[in-house]
Amino acid sequence: MLTENGIKQKFIAEKDQISQGTLSLIVRGETLSTLPGAYRIAEVVGKPIEEIWVKIEYLRLINK
Repeated sequence: MLTENGIKQKFIAEKDQISQGTLSLIVRGETLSTLPGAYRIAEVVGKPIEEIWVKIEYLRLINK
């Protein structure tokens, strides 16, 4: 989801001011981004916040 536009996770993590490990946990649905963090991720990947937040929350729910 986050790298489908060819953007590296390292770049996204730096822009969101989180570690690559934390971003990896978010992508795998093992933790949830903060709302401000989700807004920053959405801005970096050029997606609406609703698409980012919903996908992250969905991944978190299916990985329980």
